[in-house]
Amino acid sequence: MNCTSNRLPYSATGYFSKIITDYLQQHPDLAPFYRHSPDFNGIEVAIRERQLFQQQRPVLVQALEAQYANVNSSQAVKNNIQLLAEKDTFTITTAHQPVIFTGTLFFIYKILHVIKLTEACKQRWPQYNFVPVFYMGSEDADLDELGSIWLNNEKITWDTRQTGAVGRMKTTGLQKIIARIEGELSVQQHGPELLQLLKDCYQQQADIQSATLQLVDTLFNRYGLVVLIPDHPQLKQLMAPVFEDDLFNQTASQIAARTIERLGKHYKVQAHPRAINLFYLKGDIRERIEKNGDHWEVVGKNIRFTREDLLLELKQHPERFSPNVILRGLFQETVLPNIAFVGGGGELAYWLELKGIFEHYKVPYPVLLVRNSFLIVEKKWQEKIKHLGFCAEDFFKPAQTLLSTLVTRGRADVLQLEQELEEVKKFYGQLKEKAGKIDSTLEKHIEALRAKATRPLYELEKKMLRAEKRKYNDQSRQLQAIKSALFPMNSLQERIENFMPFYARWGDAFINSLYQHSLTTEQVFVILYEDRIVSPSPAKS
Repeated sequence: MNCTSNRLPYSATGYFSKIITDYLQQHPDLAPFYRHSPDFNGIEVAIRERQLFQQQRPVLVQALEAQYANVNSSQAVKNNIQLLAEKDTFTITTAHQPVIFTGTLFFIYKILHVIKLTEACKQRWPQYNFVPVFYMGSEDADLDELGSIWLNNEKITWDTRQTGAVGRMKTTGLQKIIARIEGELSVQQHGPELLQLLKDCYQQQADIQSATLQLVDTLFNRYGLVVLIPDHPQLKQLMAPVFEDDLFNQTASQIAARTIERLGKHYKVQAHPRAINLFYLKGDIRERIEKNGDHWEVVGKNIRFTREDLLLELKQHPERFSPNVILRGLFQETVLPNIAFVGGGGELAYWLELKGIFEHYKVPYPVLLVRNSFLIVEKKWQEKIKHLGFCAEDFFKPAQTLLSTLVTRGRADVLQLEQELEEVKKFYGQLKEKAGKIDSTLEKHIEALRAKATRPLYELEKKMLRAEKRKYNDQSRQLQAIKSALFPMNSLQERIENFMPFYARWGDAFINSLYQHSLTTEQVFVILYEDRIVSPSPAKS
């Protein structure tokens, strides 16, 4: 069996939605909902459009300098922050919430994707500068999602009663999780250094967003990755006109509703707008703002504003207004000189709802790229897969399908009744021809007889296969074990597993290997075998 290929189309995996597979195939139904093709031609057009946009670069640089004031980052990061002040510098961005300990593997994958893409763009257009950016969704308040990780099939949850934006939460209590995982990670070759990194980030930093900034910076600063925490008064001030329009005119929701109506004719809608797409963010509060009569209220809190009060609050404290998913992308593209956004299937699905909002506010719409995906196949599973005569890509199929393939391999002459079924069909075909010459109405009767005769043969074939499968108990258990390891909880590995067990085993070689095998605009799924895990490259200054 040929197992030389380590890439396959997203559509062949069975794990990506129709809207994403259609987007990658440039289906005409989606053409009205994005602006640029997901390739270098699209990026070139996005650069030209971004050059025409009035960017408030000094505000961005000042905010980043303040955020990095107490971070011992690399010279590459410091240089990139300064380059953002120049008109010929552009960013390529991915975004994620500050989930504890990075959450799942795709957190790492999307960051490396933007790093690899910025390097490719620099080679293609050396007259420009390109900066990879991780935009931290620090204002997300979904602690159920951001406060848990899976480790060795066990869900580990942060026990805290804090509320509000997760990025602002204190790191208190996370030391218990570090202590909980220390036993199983410390025995690995690179476990001690990983645990020290976690302690440095989560026990020495005051809040989650600062800890996440330090963790991401430590892992990726040699590549010049810049982390932006948008929870900043000066950055929010740049969005004040849009926030005001949303509070008093609800323009964005009206535009998004029209787009969703059109998009929903062909696809499942990802995000629905509210009349007001802003949260009130203060202290441990992050709750929706709703209009009630001639007042505006913070849902679930005893906080009310008149129109004049709300205008004054926005003017004096823009940082207290937090955009939801409908306005978040517009905020990102307003503060960053961005040309491309790398995101998962769910993220890109809601970005396809937002093009009209960008056009209304005259903000450049970026190229949308589906983030890289990997299936990491450890050596022990690679050997078992080979022993069974399969390739890793075969395991995207259901385990029962694989077992059927294994059982019938070399036994098709016994287990499959194709010849017998063909003979039955031929026999009734001849009867149908003869009967039709006498009376054409008899043809339907012959067809019914054919169906009645072949149905027991199909059932017999299934019973024979089931009986043969019972002889393959050991192989069935092996298939199930491999399937569970590569696709935990019947999901993609990258959507469940955390990076820590891999890093504890391989150290920086794990990050470097993902970097080496990361793609740019190819938009295919990558299978990465352990024997392709490479040694770390020299650190970049």
